[in-house]
Amino acid sequence: MVVGSIPFWDQDGDQKILLCRRAIEPRLGFWTLPAGFMENNETTAEAAARETQEEAGATIEMQELYTLLNVPHVHQVHLFYRARLLDLNFSAGTESLEVKLFSESDIPWEDLAFPTVTKTLKLFFADLAAHKHPQSFGFHSFDIRKSIKA
Repeated sequence: MVVGSIPFWDQDGDQKILLCRRAIEPRLGFWTLPAGFMENNETTAEAAARETQEEAGATIEMQELYTLLNVPHVHQVHLFYRARLLDLNFSAGTESLEVKLFSESDIPWEDLAFPTVTKTLKLFFADLAAHKHPQSFGFHSFDIRKSIKA
């Protein structure tokens, strides 16, 4: 299980998401949400908070589970929780080259590391446009399958 967060900053209508640029393979140099493999003896929410702290040095308030994405071709399930950034004191951890806040229009869509991150962010911003506040968002579950080319 790969578990992470969607660290959201909303200050006076300035709505942004915290992303990490990967310092490790796979997808070195590409942007992602802070996430990683769950460890023994932790809940999924604890894993998401830990990964956010380790990769982005960010202090968050965990909220509800937002997406569950099955990725059977790599034997993984990705879970992303909504999270509220509590402050702007964040910094890149050892697995990140840099961390940065992005508004929807500034997200480097072509440089996102994984389809699960792209899907989660597109859903998040669509829900934000429809509902204006993350507290009213629902839960999303999808399968991401690798296309097989003949």
